[in-house]
Amino acid sequence: MARKASLSRLTLGDFRNYAQVRLSLDGRHVVFAGDNGAGKTNLLEAVSFLSPGRGLRRAPYADVKRVGGSGGFSIFAVVDGMEGDVEIGTGVESTEDSAVRKLRINGTPAKSADELTDHLRILWLTPAMDGLFTGGSSERRRFLDRLVLTLDPAHGRRASDFERAMRSRNRLLSEGRFDPAWLSGIEVQMASLGIAMALARREMLGLLMALIEQDRDTTPFPSAAMTLSGFFDAEFQRPAVDLEDEYASMLADGRRRDAAAGRTLEGPHRADLLVRHRAKDMEAERCSTGEQKALLVGLILAHARLTANMTGYAPILLLDEIAAHLDEGRRAALFDLIDRLGGQAFMTGTDRAMFSALAERAQFFTVADGAIKE
Repeated sequence: MARKASLSRLTLGDFRNYAQVRLSLDGRHVVFAGDNGAGKTNLLEAVSFLSPGRGLRRAPYADVKRVGGSGGFSIFAVVDGMEGDVEIGTGVESTEDSAVRKLRINGTPAKSADELTDHLRILWLTPAMDGLFTGGSSERRRFLDRLVLTLDPAHGRRASDFERAMRSRNRLLSEGRFDPAWLSGIEVQMASLGIAMALARREMLGLLMALIEQDRDTTPFPSAAMTLSGFFDAEFQRPAVDLEDEYASMLADGRRRDAAAGRTLEGPHRADLLVRHRAKDMEAERCSTGEQKALLVGLILAHARLTANMTGYAPILLLDEIAAHLDEGRRAALFDLIDRLGGQAFMTGTDRAMFSALAERAQFFTVADGAIKE
């Protein structure tokens, strides 16, 4: 079994609807129960800020700070992590001109948010993700990249650098500045980053599909078959340097077309994640709402197992309203699977009784009107 990374303390200041919160945790799973709108998801969001990025809602910082508060927000956690005990503090100090997020690890300013992945990995599943299979490709790419980032912390930097280079190229093309030396330099950079992104996605997907195939007969959730489409679909058996050269040539040849379109039409930013229900051999978007939810739960649990296998530590899971659409038997099976992962899960629901199968394996908190009681 993978080793556990867990939170033992969580303190919030002026975060969403919480003026001040201090939770003492004992390493077990955590269940927050309460009415809709009580602030349960806000607590999961706070934990998600202990990973790189803007949290599970991807909200602007101005939306995260408490109305009527100091103008910023703070999150402090004590973690028994992958490198031992660590104190992590993050938050935003707002000024008239900007809101800048700061991060400290053991009291020392971190060079980048990627340092968080040295201590813990975090995965989440929220109701907002229920439309993943029927929505636009951009949401599936974001979902895929979040899975890659959990295993490969450098992926986020590659993606942001690619986006920055692509914006520069688009701006030059829109202004009619077709300087070949300048554009070629940007396109070579885009090619290197873009192929690296695509390879990282495919490597992660291959590892995940192998694990799903291995476990397909031991899980109560349906197995997914996944492929990538839209960017060098069948070409990735070739050397990366050849793919980079070809992509750079595609960009150069497509300058006039991209200028007319107002955007770059070829690249990893156009790829899509295609998902099928394996047992039914049916596209996920054609499955019932319940089947889509079960597929998504199965994917997250499989990726959590892959993360545990690759890092030696089970990830922290944030599961918002996870039990709402599952019958009693499948809820119990889900909790057993979560428990066998060996990590710590934070779960929310309106009815504590839905989590009764967890029994003594979890700490239970009641959430109401910005107050939390164990």
